[in-house]
Amino acid sequence: MLHDVGIINLWTFLAGALVIILLPGPNSLYVLRTGMSRGAKAASKAIAGVMLGDLILIFLAWAGVATLIRTSPHIFMVVKYLGAMFLLYLGVKIIIGALRKRDNASSTETVKVENYFLRALLLGVTNPKAILFYVSFFIQFVDPAVTHTAPAFAVLGSMIQLMSLSYYLILLMAGSVMVRFLKNRTRLVKLANMLTGMLFFGFAVRLVSAQS
Repeated sequence: MLHDVGIINLWTFLAGALVIILLPGPNSLYVLRTGMSRGAKAASKAIAGVMLGDLILIFLAWAGVATLIRTSPHIFMVVKYLGAMFLLYLGVKIIIGALRKRDNASSTETVKVENYFLRALLLGVTNPKAILFYVSFFIQFVDPAVTHTAPAFAVLGSMIQLMSLSYYLILLMAGSVMVRFLKNRTRLVKLANMLTGMLFFGFAVRLVSAQS
């Protein structure tokens, strides 16, 4: 049935998608960190933002935006540096939050819970390499003889989204468990946040060094 919509080598696709999803990246790290620091509700909003961002990137890859980015170094550079700046912003914010005393933080952060969706969305859509990945990965599993690739992209996109959602929900539960473990360990929480912030710096450097 899947072959009728132009999908080939399905099991290879599923295996490759699983490996890619499990690789550590800014999206998964942000979901885990949000779950650890702000709880399941905030992490759920972060997951929704990440999922919507991935959906937008899959659509852009199918629509040909990936080809435009690949052939236009200026567009690639602009999007790349915007993404790196946002990663740096998140890293700085996390580190500053770890260094400050958070005695009165609960009331302030509760007002900002809705920001986690937008931050996660921006984190995904400002990564030009992600758009290029979707088109370069998906195209290997779409029959070249198929005239209309939209159904194949839709099915492959749905599969990888379901796999990603399952993984993010596991991260959400892991974050909830770690919240209880770290509840009275303020030094360990501070160290974890510092390391998380530095990892975002590393993601920013990797994105800046990426070639189209």
